[in-house]
This record gives sequence, structure tokens and C-alpha cells, in this order.
Amino acid sequence: MTFGNLLRTAWVGIFANRLRAGLTSLGIMIGVASVIATLALGNGTRAVVEAKFRSLGSDQVQITAKYKLEDGERVPAGKILSYEDGLLMPESSQLIDHVDMMVYAVGRARHGKVVLSNVTIKGTMGTYLLSSSIKKHLQPAGWNDDDDLEVDSYLMAGRFFTPAEILMSAEVCVLAFQTAEDLFEGSDPVGEIIRVNRKSFEVIGVLTELESLDSSQSNLSQFNEGIFLPVSTTIEGLLDEEPSVTIIAHVTNEGQMDQAKAEIVAYLRARHEIEQNLDGYYEDDFQITTKNELIGAQQEAARTFSFLLMALACVSLLVGGIGIMNVMLVSVTERMQEIGVRRAVGARRQDIALQFLVEALILSSVSGFLGLALGIMLIPITASLHQGIALLDLSSLPLSFGVALLTGVVFGLYPAVHASRMDPIMALHYE
Repeated sequence: MTFGNLLRTAWVGIFANRLRAGLTSLGIMIGVASVIATLALGNGTRAVVEAKFRSLGSDQVQITAKYKLEDGERVPAGKILSYEDGLLMPESSQLIDHVDMMVYAVGRARHGKVVLSNVTIKGTMGTYLLSSSIKKHLQPAGWNDDDDLEVDSYLMAGRFFTPAEILMSAEVCVLAFQTAEDLFEGSDPVGEIIRVNRKSFEVIGVLTELESLDSSQSNLSQFNEGIFLPVSTTIEGLLDEEPSVTIIAHVTNEGQMDQAKAEIVAYLRARHEIEQNLDGYYEDDFQITTKNELIGAQQEAARTFSFLLMALACVSLLVGGIGIMNVMLVSVTERMQEIGVRRAVGARRQDIALQFLVEALILSSVSGFLGLALGIMLIPITASLHQGIALLDLSSLPLSFGVALLTGVVFGLYPAVHASRMDPIMALHYE
């Protein structure tokens, strides 16, 4: 029997039971769509993780204070990370080039009759703009990618504060783009005085409108709203209690990252008077992370999540395969006399087996194509449930379709062999 005759015979057999064949195809179709959507979600998750920590350079060590729950409240696990901890850190190790420190607060800003409540106050170092230009996770809105980013590229007017102003706790500030627009309503803020939490500060600069290169951070207000103050000024002049600062240490040699971390740990343990307990362990009140550690932990969680989703998709494919086997076995039973007639007129066993195997392949291939279309259509829905990130991997399309075909072959093989082994005489007399 020619392959063309096999296809025609298989189509006739499937078309004779259209509803049953359609319902059988659902399992594989859903399984294929699930595989595509799962892989897209996994790729999107990894992209989100990498983008989230792109701002933390590979030469940086981030140090934050540990917290614990006490009577339902989040309190420091020990001593806080103080401004002095960060200020003296470069002196403790030759592997530390310099440190950046950050602290955040919420306040009230006023200029003339304009009052802004719940304004984010960002206490930073003078290297804030330099770090942004090096990391390239922020850029001026509408920036040409071919142009080099420099510190001045982030300033619309004025300047940022200097290291000397940080050491002197100078009462100066830099306004984010939207905050400057809201406070001064289009006029030039540089040189003007604003009041933040009833304290006066001179505006020495205004940032240009910024946009994030991270597509998962679509809320532009977090970059374009706020008031930047020297970290020392924020701690000493605006807050009633000394806060814990976030310290980012810049290591001189990335190859000696582990040694630098060990020296930072030793320095902070000495500063915070942390000693070994009876079990020989240190109960540190701080935690140290690097970019690779953060990305590795997050991606491991993302891989586990993707694996669970893939397992569900495989279960769907298994159910679809069992459905194909069930339908093919029913079809063999219903068409026993046809099998007997074909064997009686000279059809070989392999011809019978191929006929039913081709029917299973047609069912699985049609299901695979429909599953590909459904999976691609599901990607935008998946993205909307996951920070707008789901990336289609083109290699998943032939992979998913191949899995569908393999399912048809595996689960269609037994019914095909079963049909080919029937005794022609018994098949002809079957009622």
C-alpha cells in the first residue's frame, strides 16, 4: 500500500468519528500549549532576575542589617549598620576601593505655597550618578544608545553634591525631575531654598527625566520623584533615630571577592562586638550578598518553578497519549471486519499496523499544531500575570511539536500492533 493510500485511509477513519477524535486531541493540544507557555514563563523569570540585579555590579558586595520579628514587629537582630561602619570600612581592607551608602526616608517638602507630602528622601553618596553611568541601568529619557553616558548626562541643571559636602553634612539637595516640576511649576529651582521636614536646604541640582533599561520596572515615578540629600545630612538632620544604612562595597579585584567578603565580615564582627557562641558559631547581625549569589538563588527558584509547571504539562501530554491509545483501541474493535477483509485480499500485517499508526500520528500532529497556536496566544496572558515578562523561545516550538508526535507514536504503537496481529478469519466473523 502506498503512503498516499495510507493517508487517505487514515483520514477517512478519523473523519468518521470527528467528535471523538477532536476530544481526544484536547489533551495533547493543552499539553503542547502548556510546554510553550511554561518555557516562555521560565525565560521571562530568568530575564526578570537578571534585570533585577543588573544594577549590582560584579565587583560589588552589598551589606544589609538583619532583622527579626519581636512581638509582631520587625526589629534589628543586633546592632544596626551605621554611617560610621561604612565610612571606616575602606580603611579595614586594601581590597575595598570605596563604599556607597544609602538610606531612605519619607518626608514633607515645601516651596512657597506648594507642599508635597510623602516625598521619598534618598540619602546617598556623591558617587550616585557615577554609579548610574557605569551600571547603565538608568538613562535619560529618549537617550540615543550610541552616545556615551556620563555623569553630566543625568543632570538637567546644576550639579550633584560632592564628597566634602557629605563629610560636612551640608544642607544641600538635588531634586528628581518630576519633584522639581511639582515644587517649582516650571521655574528654575537651582539656588532656591526648599524646606524638607521643616529644615531648609539649598537646591544645587535637578536630574533630567530618567527611564529604566529594565523592562520589568515600568513605574517611572520611582526614578523621577524624590529628593536626594547627602547620606550624612539625612541621618543627622532629618531622622529622629539613626537608621540602618545599606552599604555597597566596591572591591578592587573581582578575583579576590571571597577574601574581600571575609575581611568585611571580620571588620563588622569587630565593630559590632560579635563573638562565637557556645556552639562555635557567629550570630551575625548583618548579611552579605553579591550579584552572583543573588542571581544564582533567584534563578534556582525560577528553575524549580519552571520544572513544576513542566511536570504539569507532561501530565497533560500523558493524559492525551492515553486518550489516543483508548480511541485507537476502540477504533480497532469497531473496524475488525474491515481489518479481516483487507487481510483476506492480501494486505500485510505491516500495512494494517501502519494504517493505525498513521491515524495516531495524524491525531497527534493536528493536536500539536493547534497546541502551538494556543501556546503562542497564551504567552501575552502569561506575561500579564508575571510583571509583563514572558519570552518565547523559538526552539520550544519544534521541541513541543516533536513531543506531540512522539506521544502519538508511543501510544499509537500498541493499538497498531494489536490490529496487525488479528486472525483474519476471526476478524471477518466478528459481530
